[in-house]
Amino acid sequence: MRNYPFKSMIKKYISSSLVLIVATIAALVVANIPLWGDLYRSWWEMPVQFSIGSLNLFSHNGTTLTLIEVINDFLMAVFFFSVGLEIKREILVGELSSPKKAMLPIIGAIGGMIVPVLTFLLFCPNDADAMRGMAIPMATDIAFSLGVLASFGRRVPTGLKIFLAALAVADDLGGIIIIAMFYSGAINWTYLLGAGICVLVLLLGNYRRWRYKTFYISVGLVTWYMLLNSGIHATIAGVVVAFCVPATLTGGTRYYIERIRKNINKFPIIESVKHNSHPVLLTEQEIHTLKSIESASDHLISPLQDLEDGLHNPINFFIIPLFAFANAGVNFAQMNIDSMYSGVGLAVFMGLVVGKILGVFSFSWLAIRSGIVTMPAGANWKSFASVCMLCGIGFTVSMFIADLSYSVPKLEGSTILNDAKLSILCGSICSALIGYFLLKRNLPSAEEVAKCK
Repeated sequence: MRNYPFKSMIKKYISSSLVLIVATIAALVVANIPLWGDLYRSWWEMPVQFSIGSLNLFSHNGTTLTLIEVINDFLMAVFFFSVGLEIKREILVGELSSPKKAMLPIIGAIGGMIVPVLTFLLFCPNDADAMRGMAIPMATDIAFSLGVLASFGRRVPTGLKIFLAALAVADDLGGIIIIAMFYSGAINWTYLLGAGICVLVLLLGNYRRWRYKTFYISVGLVTWYMLLNSGIHATIAGVVVAFCVPATLTGGTRYYIERIRKNINKFPIIESVKHNSHPVLLTEQEIHTLKSIESASDHLISPLQDLEDGLHNPINFFIIPLFAFANAGVNFAQMNIDSMYSGVGLAVFMGLVVGKILGVFSFSWLAIRSGIVTMPAGANWKSFASVCMLCGIGFTVSMFIADLSYSVPKLEGSTILNDAKLSILCGSICSALIGYFLLKRNLPSAEEVAKCK
C-alpha cells in the first residue's frame, strides 16, 4: 500500500516529461532561427513589475527583476515549494519515513552527488570561475528519468521504480542544501531577520493546526520577498515554507465521514432530465447540504496533500516547461565543437554520464554487499545498474544550478554558460539512451513477467 504515492508520481511524470521535451526542442529551434533568436534572447531581459502601492514584489535591492529572473527566482521557488511538500510527505509516511526504507536511496543519492562533483573537478580546468559549476552534474531530473523507466511498463520491478523515485526525491533535497550553502550572496541581516520572523509565524500556524492554505501562501510570499533581498537564494523559501505546512488533520475522520454520509442520505434523488427541457433548480437547503459535503471532504485532506495535488498541473504543465523554454535555448552560433571535448563542457558531460552512475551504483553496491540494506525487490545487479544509468538525466535542476553558477557579471560575454547548457542536454540525452537500451536488454521480457503473474 505504501508504494501508491510513487505509482501516482510515476504516472504524473510520464505526460509532463513529454511536455518538457517539446518545450526544450522549441527553445533550441527558436533560439537558433535568425531574427527570432535575437527576439527570444531579448524577450527574457524585459523588466517585470508586480506592485502593491510603492512596493514592487519583483525587485531585488531596489532593482526590478527581469522576466528570466522572475522565472528562475520566483516560479522556481514555487517548484521547490512543491518539491518540499513531496519530500515532507515521503519523510512522514512514504519511502523515506524509516531508516530501513530510506537507507538505500539516500546512500545512492549521496554517492550520486559526491562522485559527479569529483568527476567534474577531474576534467575541469584549474580555474575558479569554471569550478563554480561543480554541482551541476549532481542532480537527477525526476520527470525525465521516471518517464524513461515508465516506458517499460510492467517489465520494471516495483522495487526499482520506488528506488529511482525515492533517490530523485533525496537528490532534490541534496540540491536544495547545496543551493542554500554555496549559491547565496552577501547577507542582509535585516531582511534575513524578517524572513526568520515569517518562518516563526508559519511554525506557530502549524503548531496551532491552522488549516488555512491562504495563510501559508500569503506568509510564504512575504518570506520569499525577504529571502530574495537577504542574500539567501530566494528558491529556498519554497522548501522552508513547505516544511511548515501541516500534514496532519485537526481531528479524526469519523466525524467528517458520518457527516458526509448523513448529508448524502438526505439529499434528494433527481431523475434524469435528458429529455426534459426544464432546468433542475436546487433549493437553498439542498445547496447548503452540498456545500456541507464539500466542506467535510476538504477536512479529510491535509493542507500539505491538498496543496501538493493542486500544484501538480501548474508545476508540470506550466512552470517547468516555461523554465525549460527560457533556459534551454543554447545558441549554436556561439558554440565551438571543441568545447565538448575540453573545459566545462567535458566536465559536465562526464559528470552526468560517468560520474552519476559510478556514484549511485558504487555506493549502493557497497551498502548492499555489506548487508546494511537489501537489493530492491525483483531486481538483479544488471537491471539495478541500468536504472542507475538513468540518474545521469539531470536536466531541470542542472540547468538551474548552471544558471546560478555562470550567470554572474564577471562572466558576461563568456560562452561558459552556453557550453554548460549544451553539455547538460547532451549528457542527459546520452544517459537516457544508454539507460533505455540497458533496461531493454536487462529487464525481464513481457512474456516472462506474464508467466510470473
